[in-house]
Amino acid sequence: MTATKFALPDLGEGLVEATVIHWHVPVGGTVGMDETLVEVETAKAVTEIPSPVAGTVLQHGAGEGEVMSVGELLALIGDSADEVADAPPAAADPAAAAPIVGSLVETQEELAPIQAAAAPVARRPAALPPVRKLAKELGIDLTAVRGSGRAGRITRQDVEAHAQSNGSRASAPATAADERVPMSVLRRTIAANVARSWAEIPQVTAFDEVDATRLLAVRKTLRETRGANVSIDALLVAAVIPALKALPVFNASLDGDDLVFHHRHDVGVAVDTPDGVIVAVIHDAGTKSMLELAAEIARLSEAARARTLQRSEITGQTFTVTNIGAAGGNGFGTPLVPYGTVGILSAGRAKEQPVARAGQVAIAPVMPLSFSYDHRIADGALGRRFLALLVDTLTEPALLLA
Repeated sequence: MTATKFALPDLGEGLVEATVIHWHVPVGGTVGMDETLVEVETAKAVTEIPSPVAGTVLQHGAGEGEVMSVGELLALIGDSADEVADAPPAAADPAAAAPIVGSLVETQEELAPIQAAAAPVARRPAALPPVRKLAKELGIDLTAVRGSGRAGRITRQDVEAHAQSNGSRASAPATAADERVPMSVLRRTIAANVARSWAEIPQVTAFDEVDATRLLAVRKTLRETRGANVSIDALLVAAVIPALKALPVFNASLDGDDLVFHHRHDVGVAVDTPDGVIVAVIHDAGTKSMLELAAEIARLSEAARARTLQRSEITGQTFTVTNIGAAGGNGFGTPLVPYGTVGILSAGRAKEQPVARAGQVAIAPVMPLSFSYDHRIADGALGRRFLALLVDTLTEPALLLA
């Protein structure tokens, strides 16, 4: 009989492992081609992986809550329940993994029959690692918590409600010993990415300020006339597009000794989530109106916090914008250039302070800007020109109509 080995696929740039959250098809169950087989959590999102073939699931490569590496055996799928794998889940060649559905290897091994009267295995409660960590801190047994999330997944709100109703919230016991807590998959990925950026990109940061009076007035007008909640992020992305068109070197990437200029403006927007910052990508942002940008950023931000972003929504940015003002930051920062790009813009919270207008002193909301870029690609003069274009546009948003 023939069985198909299905390896954990490459789920995105720089993602090398995933945690199994929920098997949609148990061992012995049948699955159709392209039907959801398993749900896994990567550093950036929770992803449903479809089955590449139809058949009977003969083996799971890992249990729920276990971590797998890309290229390892995810599942063994055969023609009928009369087959079962007799070989251990050897790791598949990571290079053979397809970018979306993983690798398939046909095997002609004789498979031993499934043992009858196998003892039932208790299913681990479905919950993301941060939720499990919270439950552990509160001393809550997740098997006693009723999940309200999709497919019965236990959410942070479920755990907190259970703790409140049962009086389980208690202060952590005092101890003189240090506590060792493993970093989450997301935090490890962030750490690896920023370390690589710092080590390999010689970056420099330029600073400036914007009189945000007109910018905030435009935002208020759109809210009052269109009922649209236009975020500062959307205004920043809209202002970045003409600057990128004027100086396309900042919408490029370095490939060996070649500079690749991208004709699409796929702008990444940093989203602060309870588990860490996730960069969601607005593809072809230059073709979208202000209201479309605002709606797309709102959608992506909600999906990022729910960890439901698709692979295409977390990869491929050609430039990045981060609004630290949304997290209360009102000072200058030095953002790190994401690896594979040339620049990143950071904006702080607008704060009222004295400004000079026509020889007079006035009080106005002033927004600090920080622009970091790869010094191998652009020198200081070019970086200042880019930031000056941004300041002009953000000071007078009517320039977006030109």
